[in-house]
Amino acid sequence: MNPTIIPPAVGVKQRARDKTDPNPLRIASDSPSARKPPWLRTRLTLSPQVSHIKNILRRHHLSSVCEEAQCPNLGECFGNGTATFMVMGDICTRRCPFCDVAHGRPLPLDDNEPYALAQAIQEMRLNYVVITSVDRDDLRDGGGAHFAQCVQQTRLHNSGITVEILVPDFRGRLERALPCLLAHPPDVMNHNLETIPRLYKAARPGADYAHSLHLLAECKRLLPTLLTKSGIMVGLGETFAEVLQVMRDLRAHQVDMLTIGQYLRPSEHHLPVEKYWHPDEFAQWASIGKEMGFTNVASGPLVRSSYHADHQHDMHKTN
Repeated sequence: MNPTIIPPAVGVKQRARDKTDPNPLRIASDSPSARKPPWLRTRLTLSPQVSHIKNILRRHHLSSVCEEAQCPNLGECFGNGTATFMVMGDICTRRCPFCDVAHGRPLPLDDNEPYALAQAIQEMRLNYVVITSVDRDDLRDGGGAHFAQCVQQTRLHNSGITVEILVPDFRGRLERALPCLLAHPPDVMNHNLETIPRLYKAARPGADYAHSLHLLAECKRLLPTLLTKSGIMVGLGETFAEVLQVMRDLRAHQVDMLTIGQYLRPSEHHLPVEKYWHPDEFAQWASIGKEMGFTNVASGPLVRSSYHADHQHDMHKTN
């Protein structure tokens, strides 16, 4: 008989084994990852700007996905004065075993967060901002109205800013979320497919490949001028051809921009890396993506959804 699993208290973070294993008494997998190649080495950045950005985030009681997901580009981005803000708390209602963001029962939404976000962006003097969030399956609209308030407040206090939002899938809540989101639309609507459909059950429990494509297509249908964007990670066991099929699916749903990056295992309790793809293969995907009709494809081992997002947007405008 399986022991009763007691859910964590509200606000308690579950990480590593506690997050990825629904049964805390089961022994975690010892699956080894492939050996990390030399092109994935990142330099530690000790710039005072890194501490400066962290201080701004703490002072305004804000989170960044850079810190929560252990992004390998944190030093570079913080060092350049940029960050990807993560709203609606730092506890996710999903247990995706590739992601290092904590799982648990989130705290109630902070009604002051949209204003605090706008003030932090103003203090950082950003011209381009990326706003993402945890999954909030506990909310009736998945957090759609909160996202809209964040966009509204950001524009109100930061004249001329370009806003990109990287949204969860709002599965089961899309009809409530989209009207809220599009009432105050961003400049770029980003939603990641993350991986190929064959690996969804293992990598994205609770998500659905067709639904994620539908979300992107609906945004474009309801607001044709809206730029749409998606991202995938490789290294979980997909083939080169399967990645190409995902790219075709995205173009069939009129997605404009794409990011492709290498999956890096946050801990031994997360999914292992099956393969480290070579930079030449990332370059091939970028070249093929341009031929498919993407206005921009950012493809490389250390590319992430919001990595140099401003540059990608600028490249889109020149095409």
